[in-house]
Amino acid sequence: MSWIVLVLSGVLEAVWATALGRSDGLTRPVPTATFLVALGLSMGGLGYAMRTLPVGTSYAVWVGIGAVLTVVVAMLTGTEAFSVVKALLLTGLVGCIIGLKLVH
Repeated sequence: MSWIVLVLSGVLEAVWATALGRSDGLTRPVPTATFLVALGLSMGGLGYAMRTLPVGTSYAVWVGIGAVLTVVVAMLTGTEAFSVVKALLLTGLVGCIIGLKLVH
């Protein structure tokens, strides 16, 4: 159960990071509210997962999932340019995240 919560918390990290970027310095109400709710749920889930999973592994997986999804969303929406090198590096990050799960 902790792994499922951790993965969902990583997804929510991408949600809050994207919402923060769209909030114009926390001045737009909907992105700001989305940021605050997703941030709270993401941190809460990370804290829950850390009760049974090692801190280092939990944090690395959480950050990795959030970072990869944030970049993918930015590339899909045109906020960030796509490149083959970025795609390969993101694939490497995903492989490392899966590896952390497998060696746990």
